[in-house]
Amino acid sequence: MFGKKTFLGSLAAFGLLLGTVSGTALAEMPASSSAQTSEFRRIEQPLALKVGVAIAGLGLIGLELWWFLLSKSQAHEGIQELTITVDSGYQPARVVVKAGQPVRLNFLRRDPNNCLEKVLLPDFQIASDLALNRVTSVEFTPLQPGEYQFTCGMNMFRGVVEVQE
Repeated sequence: MFGKKTFLGSLAAFGLLLGTVSGTALAEMPASSSAQTSEFRRIEQPLALKVGVAIAGLGLIGLELWWFLLSKSQAHEGIQELTITVDSGYQPARVVVKAGQPVRLNFLRRDPNNCLEKVLLPDFQIASDLALNRVTSVEFTPLQPGEYQFTCGMNMFRGVVEVQE
């Protein structure tokens, strides 16, 4: 399976190739002998270019669907793993996981605020210190569906772990 960087690099190269090919085709068009008018005129494109643009568009739609629906929660060896950035709060502030499966929340703290030095998950009896500009993993297994809060050490910033069946 392709990695995210490989896929994005291939997509960028494909776009560059399409831009180069269409630019070359435009440069090779014969100049019209008639005077330019203010009306639009039809420029016929090769079938391969039309198919390529359609495939690229479908690929981008697929990439967006993957990004918004599948990339947020990843299962590694049966563990639901999510990354939460700690910067003036929690992003994302709501994460969705499945009940009965282990969860690993990776907190990446970017904010030097003292309040965000610690994350508390009181329903799971977890209190963990978050190092600045480092990822700190917190693992637990939610058994019952529901919403479980996580907060900073001073209870000023909050997030929610939504556990579904």
